Amino acid sequence: MTPDLLHAVSPVEAFALPFMWRGLVTVAILAVAAGVVGLFISFRELEFVSDGLVHSVFPGLVVGAAVGGTAGLLPGAAIAAVLAAVLFTVIEHRGGVGADAAIAVVLTGLFSLGVVLVSRQEGYVSQLQELLFGRLLTVTDAQLWQILVVALAAVGIVGVTWRAQLFRAFDAAGAEAAGFRVLRADLALGVAVALLVVAGVQALGVLMVIALLTVPMAAARLVSRRFGALIPLAILLPLAAGALGLWLSFAWSVGAGATVSPGAVVVLLLVAGYVLAALARRIAGALRRRRTA
Repeated sequence: MTPDLLHAVSPVEAFALPFMWRGLVTVAILAVAAGVVGLFISFRELEFVSDGLVHSVFPGLVVGAAVGGTAGLLPGAAIAAVLAAVLFTVIEHRGGVGADAAIAVVLTGLFSLGVVLVSRQEGYVSQLQELLFGRLLTVTDAQLWQILVVALAAVGIVGVTWRAQLFRAFDAAGAEAAGFRVLRADLALGVAVALLVVAGVQALGVLMVIALLTVPMAAARLVSRRFGALIPLAILLPLAAGALGLWLSFAWSVGAGATVSPGAVVVLLLVAGYVLAALARRIAGALRRRRTA
């Protein structure tokens, strides 16, 4: 993208458009919620669980769209996500298998079911593409309110169980000895992650929402070791990536006539932020070792 192309469409002009600021507000809501919930995803090393939940909502999206159209996407995804979260947790605690095995069983089964269901409909290729890659610039006012409500519910669940989640993340045996119900805490976190997946999947799609859940907190932990700074840093990165990604994709589409997925650009910027954080951490470590030597 050339400098002339970027100057042709200023951020003020771009975000004055209703669909652009709705996209930005959507990213902002998801960034705040992912910053809070992502803290325990990172501490508990549940990135693979989050990936499993993202793929498990696929049949819910398909059934919801088939039954209720666009309005049925969120209810269908919510039912599938909560069901998958409960299955993950119960199988891990009661099924006698590890978490990875439980996720693999549920993920492959539900995702395959979704592919079979969507392939039975006419024009399923375009529907499949939309469900996989999202529709960040076509979020309606009604969908924006739905995303806000679901994201608030996810943050509220984590807030109510904050002490149990914190204790569980650092010392599971100690949490149980202190009187916290580990299964209940795991179910609460699983449902919170599932709801956040549902909130993000309409805008970013099932293949890209995982980046929002995991990459910002991973980058924040590379930048700072202060516990109190992790959530703010994990919120700022997707906010910056969201604003820049939306603007770049819009300028590219208008100036160059190219169709660019804004969700994909946002995710690429998130990954770039993580790479920069990793490089900065590595350089700082090398300088520290040199000074010590």
